[in-house]
Amino acid sequence: MNLDAFADIKLLADPEFPAPMLMNALFSKFHRHLTKFGAGSIGVSFPDSRDPGKSLGPRLRLHGNFVDLQRFLATDWLSGMRDHVAIAPPEAVPSGARHRVVRRVQAKSNPERERRRLIARKGISEGEARIAIPDFCAETLTLPFLVLKSGSTKQQFRLFVDHLPLRDDAQQGVFNAYGLSASATVPWF
Repeated sequence: MNLDAFADIKLLADPEFPAPMLMNALFSKFHRHLTKFGAGSIGVSFPDSRDPGKSLGPRLRLHGNFVDLQRFLATDWLSGMRDHVAIAPPEAVPSGARHRVVRRVQAKSNPERERRRLIARKGISEGEARIAIPDFCAETLTLPFLVLKSGSTKQQFRLFVDHLPLRDDAQQGVFNAYGLSASATVPWF
């Protein structure tokens, strides 16, 4: 799969809605449509996300090949958001672009849930699980995140996004239904 094209979707300033709220809504629409479109060939990055722990910025960059990006953008997935975004048509990735993995990171922030999983997996007692995973083991992440709503449980959750270090070579792979991957790279410029 050749990621030779990109398309930027930039949030427009809005006095009523802060940029992170608009990015949450934009990304939710993107995710729902990518699920229908077929995940795997389109990746994302947030080129304005520079500092860990800060926001992802006002721009969502889609990565893929020209045909897939044109097909994806030609649909009406942005209905209700068009007044809040500026969409650039797909363009060629600049020569000499570096690469990076943009991945999801899930925090182990709920020790009780981790203990239930351990009990189910290993068949140990609740007391043994409490010793193995004490309450103070809860993990706190300082990565930027999106606030999304689960389609199945309808509960809100944080989708933490990590941009791994830059590299010179591209790594092929597939992207999940969020346009993220644990191993595939996207061009970075």
